[in-house]
Amino acid sequence: MRRSLAISGSLLLAACLLATGASAQTRGSEGLSPTLSAIKTAHTVRLGYRESSPPFSFLDQSGRPIGYSLELCEAIVEEIGVEVDDPNLKIDYVKVTSDDRIDAVLHNKIDLECGSTTANAERGKRVAFSPLMFVAGTKLMVPKASSVSAVTDLKGKTVVVTKGTTNEQAMHAVDKKFSLGLNIVTSPDHEQSYQMLADGKADAFATDDILLFGLIARHKAQDKFRVTGDYLSYDPYGIMFKKGEPQLSAVVERAFRKLGSNRDLVPLYNKWFIARLPTGERLNVPISLQLEEAFKAMDDSASANN
Repeated sequence: MRRSLAISGSLLLAACLLATGASAQTRGSEGLSPTLSAIKTAHTVRLGYRESSPPFSFLDQSGRPIGYSLELCEAIVEEIGVEVDDPNLKIDYVKVTSDDRIDAVLHNKIDLECGSTTANAERGKRVAFSPLMFVAGTKLMVPKASSVSAVTDLKGKTVVVTKGTTNEQAMHAVDKKFSLGLNIVTSPDHEQSYQMLADGKADAFATDDILLFGLIARHKAQDKFRVTGDYLSYDPYGIMFKKGEPQLSAVVERAFRKLGSNRDLVPLYNKWFIARLPTGERLNVPISLQLEEAFKAMDDSASANN
Protein backbone atom coordinates (compact mmCIF):
# COMPACT_ATOMS: atom_id res chain seq x y z
CA MET A 1 0.00 0.00 0.00
CA ARG A 2 2.84 2.34 0.96
CA ARG A 3 4.63 1.45 -2.28
CA SER A 4 1.44 2.15 -4.22
CA LEU A 5 1.09 5.55 -2.51
CA ALA A 6 4.74 6.31 -3.25
CA ILE A 7 4.24 5.49 -6.93
CA SER A 8 1.06 7.57 -7.01
CA GLY A 9 2.93 10.44 -5.35
CA SER A 10 5.75 10.18 -7.88
CA LEU A 11 3.30 10.16 -10.76
CA LEU A 12 1.47 13.15 -9.30
CA LEU A 13 4.77 15.03 -8.89
CA ALA A 14 5.77 14.20 -12.46
CA ALA A 15 2.37 15.30 -13.73
CA CYS A 16 2.66 18.56 -11.80
CA LEU A 17 6.13 19.19 -13.20
CA LEU A 18 4.89 18.52 -16.73
CA ALA A 19 1.91 20.79 -16.19
CA THR A 20 4.16 23.49 -14.76
CA GLY A 21 6.47 23.18 -17.73
CA ALA A 22 3.56 23.38 -20.16
CA SER A 23 2.15 26.33 -18.24
CA ALA A 24 5.53 28.10 -18.34
CA GLN A 25 5.73 27.51 -22.07
CA THR A 26 2.21 28.92 -22.51
CA ARG A 27 3.10 31.95 -20.42
CA GLY A 28 6.26 32.32 -22.48
CA SER A 29 4.27 32.74 -25.70
CA GLU A 30 1.20 34.38 -24.18
CA GLY A 31 3.17 36.59 -21.80
CA LEU A 32 3.72 39.13 -24.59
CA SER A 33 1.29 41.98 -25.10
CA PRO A 34 -1.11 41.53 -28.08
CA THR A 35 0.94 43.66 -30.50
CA LEU A 36 4.27 42.07 -29.52
CA SER A 37 2.74 38.58 -29.68
CA ALA A 38 1.40 39.25 -33.21
CA ILE A 39 4.81 40.61 -34.25
CA LYS A 40 6.56 37.50 -32.91
CA THR A 41 4.13 35.23 -34.78
CA ALA A 42 4.43 37.13 -38.06
CA HIS A 43 8.19 37.88 -37.68
CA THR A 44 7.23 41.29 -39.07
CA VAL A 45 6.69 44.84 -37.79
CA ARG A 46 4.33 47.03 -39.82
CA LEU A 47 5.45 50.66 -39.96
CA GLY A 48 2.96 53.31 -41.06
CA TYR A 49 4.62 55.98 -43.24
CA ARG A 50 3.58 59.24 -44.90
CA GLU A 51 4.32 60.03 -48.53
CA SER A 52 4.85 63.78 -48.17
CA SER A 53 5.95 64.79 -44.66
CA PRO A 54 9.63 65.60 -45.21
CA PRO A 55 11.96 65.19 -43.39
CA PHE A 56 9.94 62.94 -41.03
CA SER A 57 8.43 60.47 -43.46
CA PHE A 58 8.49 60.72 -47.25
CA LEU A 59 9.55 58.93 -50.41
CA ASP A 60 12.98 59.06 -52.02
CA GLN A 61 13.51 59.16 -55.78
CA SER A 62 12.98 55.41 -56.05
CA GLY A 63 9.71 55.52 -54.07
CA ARG A 64 11.23 54.07 -50.89
CA PRO A 65 9.92 55.40 -47.54
CA ILE A 66 12.66 57.32 -45.66
CA GLY A 67 12.91 59.95 -42.94
CA TYR A 68 13.71 60.92 -39.38
CA SER A 69 10.59 59.26 -37.91
CA LEU A 70 11.24 56.06 -39.83
CA GLU A 71 14.80 55.86 -38.47
CA LEU A 72 13.43 56.24 -34.94
CA CYS A 73 10.92 53.48 -35.69
CA GLU A 74 13.69 51.23 -37.00
CA ALA A 75 15.49 51.67 -33.65
CA ILE A 76 12.25 50.64 -31.91
CA VAL A 77 12.02 47.59 -34.20
CA GLU A 78 15.51 46.53 -33.01
CA GLU A 79 14.35 46.81 -29.40
CA ILE A 80 11.17 44.84 -30.20
CA GLY A 81 13.44 42.13 -31.64
CA VAL A 82 15.22 41.92 -28.28
CA GLU A 83 11.90 41.76 -26.40
CA VAL A 84 10.37 38.99 -28.54
CA ASP A 85 13.71 37.18 -29.00
CA ASP A 86 13.74 37.57 -32.79
CA PRO A 87 16.71 39.66 -34.00
CA ASN A 88 15.73 39.25 -37.67
CA LEU A 89 12.32 40.89 -37.71
CA LYS A 90 11.18 42.06 -41.14
CA ILE A 91 9.67 45.50 -41.75
CA ASP A 92 6.50 45.97 -43.77
CA TYR A 93 5.93 49.62 -44.80
CA VAL A 94 2.24 50.60 -44.88
CA LYS A 95 1.10 53.92 -46.36
CA VAL A 96 -1.14 56.03 -44.10
CA THR A 97 -2.61 59.54 -44.38
CA SER A 98 -3.30 62.21 -41.78
CA ASP A 99 -6.96 61.18 -41.88
CA ASP A 100 -6.61 57.39 -41.48
CA ARG A 101 -3.41 57.03 -39.38
CA ILE A 102 -5.16 56.80 -35.97
CA ASP A 103 -7.66 54.24 -37.27
CA ALA A 104 -4.75 52.27 -38.75
CA VAL A 105 -3.33 51.91 -35.21
CA LEU A 106 -6.71 51.23 -33.58
CA HIS A 107 -7.69 48.57 -36.15
CA ASN A 108 -4.31 46.78 -36.08
CA LYS A 109 -3.32 47.72 -39.62
CA ILE A 110 0.05 49.04 -38.39
CA ASP A 111 2.17 48.49 -35.27
CA LEU A 112 3.97 51.87 -35.21
CA GLU A 113 3.00 55.10 -36.96
CA CYS A 114 6.15 56.85 -38.12
CA GLY A 115 5.08 60.22 -39.45
CA SER A 116 4.58 63.77 -38.17
CA THR A 117 1.86 63.19 -35.60
CA THR A 118 1.05 65.54 -32.75
CA ALA A 119 0.85 63.84 -29.37
CA ASN A 120 -1.94 65.69 -27.56
CA ALA A 121 -4.29 64.86 -24.69
CA GLU A 122 -7.28 64.28 -26.97
CA ARG A 123 -5.46 61.70 -29.08
CA GLY A 124 -3.88 60.24 -25.93
CA LYS A 125 -7.31 58.95 -24.92
CA ARG A 126 -7.25 56.62 -27.93
CA VAL A 127 -3.59 55.86 -28.71
CA ALA A 128 -0.16 55.92 -27.04
CA PHE A 129 2.90 57.97 -27.96
CA SER A 130 6.67 57.69 -27.68
CA PRO A 131 8.75 60.28 -25.84
CA LEU A 132 9.00 63.68 -27.56
CA MET A 133 10.81 63.58 -30.90
CA PHE A 134 10.07 67.07 -32.27
CA VAL A 135 8.18 70.28 -31.45
CA ALA A 136 6.29 72.18 -34.17
CA GLY A 137 3.36 74.57 -34.49
CA THR A 138 0.81 75.74 -37.05
CA LYS A 139 1.95 78.54 -39.37
CA LEU A 140 0.92 79.79 -42.81
CA MET A 141 2.49 79.30 -46.21
CA VAL A 142 1.59 82.07 -48.67
CA PRO A 143 2.84 83.20 -52.08
CA LYS A 144 5.90 85.46 -51.90
CA ALA A 145 3.90 88.38 -53.33
CA SER A 146 1.01 87.96 -50.86
CA SER A 147 0.23 90.80 -48.44
CA VAL A 148 -0.60 88.26 -45.72
CA SER A 149 1.77 88.42 -42.73
CA ALA A 150 -0.63 87.33 -39.95
CA VAL A 151 -3.72 85.15 -39.72
CA THR A 152 -5.94 88.23 -39.31
CA ASP A 153 -4.90 89.32 -42.83
CA LEU A 154 -6.79 86.30 -44.18
CA LYS A 155 -10.26 87.71 -43.43
CA GLY A 156 -12.76 86.25 -45.93
CA LYS A 157 -10.03 84.32 -47.76
CA THR A 158 -9.55 80.62 -48.52
CA VAL A 159 -7.19 78.53 -46.41
CA VAL A 160 -6.33 74.92 -47.23
CA VAL A 161 -5.54 72.43 -44.45
CA THR A 162 -4.79 68.72 -44.57
CA LYS A 163 -7.73 66.63 -43.37
CA GLY A 164 -7.46 65.01 -39.94
CA THR A 165 -4.67 67.28 -38.66
CA THR A 166 -4.48 69.43 -35.53
CA ASN A 167 -3.90 72.34 -37.93
CA GLU A 168 -7.47 71.93 -39.20
CA GLN A 169 -8.73 72.33 -35.61
CA ALA A 170 -6.40 75.30 -35.03
CA MET A 171 -7.72 77.16 -38.08
CA HIS A 172 -11.35 76.64 -37.10
CA ALA A 173 -10.50 77.90 -33.59
CA VAL A 174 -8.72 81.03 -34.87
CA ASP A 175 -11.50 81.67 -37.40
CA LYS A 176 -14.05 81.69 -34.58
CA LYS A 177 -11.85 83.72 -32.22
CA PHE A 178 -11.23 86.58 -34.67
CA SER A 179 -14.49 86.25 -36.70
CA LEU A 180 -12.49 85.97 -39.92
CA GLY A 181 -15.12 84.31 -42.08
CA LEU A 182 -12.50 81.97 -43.51
CA ASN A 183 -13.28 79.48 -46.25
CA ILE A 184 -11.44 76.47 -44.81
CA VAL A 185 -11.01 73.68 -47.35
CA THR A 186 -9.35 70.29 -46.83
CA SER A 187 -7.23 67.99 -48.95
CA PRO A 188 -6.15 64.37 -48.32
CA ASP A 189 -2.42 64.98 -47.74
CA HIS A 190 0.21 67.72 -47.49
CA GLU A 191 1.29 67.38 -51.11
CA GLN A 192 -2.25 68.01 -52.35
CA SER A 193 -2.60 70.97 -49.95
CA TYR A 194 0.62 72.43 -51.32
CA GLN A 195 -0.64 71.92 -54.87
CA MET A 196 -3.89 73.76 -54.12
CA LEU A 197 -1.86 76.78 -53.00
CA ALA A 198 0.44 76.48 -56.02
CA ASP A 199 -2.59 76.31 -58.35
CA GLY A 200 -4.09 79.47 -56.81
CA LYS A 201 -7.08 77.60 -55.34
CA ALA A 202 -6.20 78.84 -51.82
CA ASP A 203 -4.70 82.01 -50.40
CA ALA A 204 -2.74 80.16 -47.70
CA PHE A 205 -1.81 76.64 -46.59
CA ALA A 206 -1.85 76.11 -42.82
CA THR A 207 0.15 73.28 -41.29
CA ASP A 208 3.16 72.71 -39.01
CA ASP A 209 5.99 75.12 -39.78
CA ILE A 210 8.60 72.39 -40.23
CA LEU A 211 6.43 70.62 -42.82
CA LEU A 212 5.99 73.89 -44.72
CA PHE A 213 9.78 74.41 -44.77
CA GLY A 214 10.19 70.80 -45.90
CA LEU A 215 7.73 71.17 -48.78
CA ILE A 216 9.27 74.47 -49.93
CA ALA A 217 12.72 72.87 -49.92
CA ARG A 218 11.51 69.74 -51.68
CA HIS A 219 9.84 71.75 -54.45
CA LYS A 220 12.74 74.23 -54.59
CA ALA A 221 10.07 76.92 -54.19
CA GLN A 222 11.96 79.41 -52.01
CA ASP A 223 11.32 82.10 -54.62
CA LYS A 224 7.58 81.30 -54.80
CA PHE A 225 6.39 80.85 -51.21
CA ARG A 226 7.20 81.98 -47.67
CA VAL A 227 6.19 80.90 -44.16
CA THR A 228 4.61 83.62 -42.05
CA GLY A 229 2.55 84.49 -38.97
CA ASP A 230 2.67 83.65 -35.27
CA TYR A 231 2.31 80.09 -34.05
CA LEU A 232 -1.38 79.15 -34.02
CA SER A 233 -0.88 75.88 -32.12
CA TYR A 234 1.68 73.91 -30.14
CA ASP A 235 2.40 70.49 -31.63
CA PRO A 236 4.75 68.03 -29.87
CA TYR A 237 5.42 65.03 -32.13
CA GLY A 238 5.66 61.37 -31.14
CA ILE A 239 5.67 57.87 -32.64
CA MET A 240 2.12 56.53 -32.29
CA PHE A 241 1.17 52.98 -31.26
CA LYS A 242 -1.55 50.92 -29.55
CA LYS A 243 -2.75 52.17 -26.18
CA GLY A 244 -3.14 49.87 -23.15
CA GLU A 245 -0.01 47.77 -23.72
CA PRO A 246 2.50 48.68 -20.98
CA GLN A 247 5.02 46.16 -22.31
CA LEU A 248 5.04 47.80 -25.74
CA SER A 249 5.29 51.26 -24.14
CA ALA A 250 8.29 50.07 -22.13
CA VAL A 251 10.00 48.79 -25.29
CA VAL A 252 9.44 52.11 -27.09
CA GLU A 253 10.76 54.12 -24.13
CA ARG A 254 13.76 51.80 -23.81
CA ALA A 255 14.64 52.34 -27.48
CA PHE A 256 14.57 56.12 -26.96
CA ARG A 257 16.64 55.85 -23.77
CA LYS A 258 19.26 53.79 -25.61
CA LEU A 259 19.44 56.40 -28.36
CA GLY A 260 19.76 59.03 -25.64
CA SER A 261 22.48 57.21 -23.71
CA ASN A 262 24.46 56.61 -26.91
CA ARG A 263 24.03 60.31 -27.72
CA ASP A 264 22.54 59.30 -31.07
CA LEU A 265 19.48 61.58 -30.98
CA VAL A 266 21.14 64.92 -31.82
CA PRO A 267 23.28 63.44 -34.68
CA LEU A 268 20.11 61.77 -36.02
CA TYR A 269 18.31 65.12 -35.84
CA ASN A 270 21.20 66.84 -37.65
CA LYS A 271 21.17 64.18 -40.37
CA TRP A 272 17.58 65.01 -41.33
CA PHE A 273 17.23 68.70 -40.40
CA ILE A 274 20.70 70.20 -41.01
CA ALA A 275 22.54 68.03 -43.54
CA ARG A 276 21.52 67.54 -47.16
CA LEU A 277 18.66 65.06 -47.50
CA PRO A 278 18.95 61.96 -49.72
CA THR A 279 16.55 63.72 -52.11
CA GLY A 280 19.01 66.63 -52.47
CA GLU A 281 17.43 69.47 -50.50
CA ARG A 282 18.65 70.95 -47.21
CA LEU A 283 16.34 72.35 -44.50
CA ASN A 284 18.92 73.99 -42.21
CA VAL A 285 16.58 73.96 -39.18
CA PRO A 286 18.67 73.97 -35.96
CA ILE A 287 17.43 71.92 -33.03
CA SER A 288 15.21 73.91 -30.65
CA LEU A 289 16.29 74.43 -27.06
CA GLN A 290 13.16 72.60 -25.90
CA LEU A 291 13.91 69.50 -27.96
CA GLU A 292 17.59 69.54 -27.00
CA GLU A 293 16.57 69.61 -23.32
CA ALA A 294 14.16 66.71 -23.89
CA PHE A 295 16.93 64.65 -25.53
CA LYS A 296 19.31 65.52 -22.68
CA ALA A 297 16.68 64.39 -20.16
CA MET A 298 16.52 61.01 -21.93
CA ASP A 299 20.31 60.75 -21.72
CA ASP A 300 20.23 61.61 -17.98
CA SER A 301 17.38 59.11 -17.42
CA ALA A 302 19.31 56.35 -19.19
CA SER A 303 22.45 57.12 -17.14
CA ALA A 304 20.46 57.00 -13.90
CA ASN A 305 19.03 53.60 -14.83
CA ASN A 306 22.44 52.09 -15.67
